[in-house]
Amino acid sequence: MPRSKPTASSGTADYPAGRGGEKYQRILDAAIAVIAENGFFQSRVSEIAERAGVADGTIYLYFRNKEQVLMAAIDAAFGAFLERARRELEPASPPSEKLRRLARLHLGALGSNRAMAIVFQTELRHSAKFLAQFSQHSLVTYFDMIRQVVREGQQQGVFRREISDKIAANCFFGALDEMVTSWMLSDRDYPLVGAADAVVDVIVAGLETRPANGPSQR
Repeated sequence: MPRSKPTASSGTADYPAGRGGEKYQRILDAAIAVIAENGFFQSRVSEIAERAGVADGTIYLYFRNKEQVLMAAIDAAFGAFLERARRELEPASPPSEKLRRLARLHLGALGSNRAMAIVFQTELRHSAKFLAQFSQHSLVTYFDMIRQVVREGQQQGVFRREISDKIAANCFFGALDEMVTSWMLSDRDYPLVGAADAVVDVIVAGLETRPANGPSQR
């Protein structure tokens, strides 16, 4: 699975040979687990190294500091998500079905990895710097995917042309994002992906074209 490539604009540096290998991935996985348990500021590099089964100094072969470890872990996870999302959107299908696939993928990915959900929903947002780095690159790409699906529906005449594709994308993402947060805070254990269809039904109901004084086109 291709991983997102760090750039100077994201605050990361070039890494030595071996990046992307099994040991590197263990460090990323350990970082997500430790930070989800303890919070970013309370987590130590030594804890991440211990969880990954490597020496403390090994982490510094790949990263300058704990911040780089976290951002690399987030970039790798979201890069893999975006690759899956692109594949989901490749088959020719109605725009509403494409939104449904994205919703299921979004909720399924975070619902199957609570530690990752905690990092995305809480730790990433505790730092304006982290959130800005993530939003300027990975999140923009995801929003562009959603907006493109909305525009496809508008071009096909199944979604209302007067609705801003940007606003529609924000509503779609915001609804899924809130479902993840509610799931994290709930005392009840339930499959998060099960909420995907209900969310999409609400969004699509607002997007669909309607005959004058008539019900939505279904």
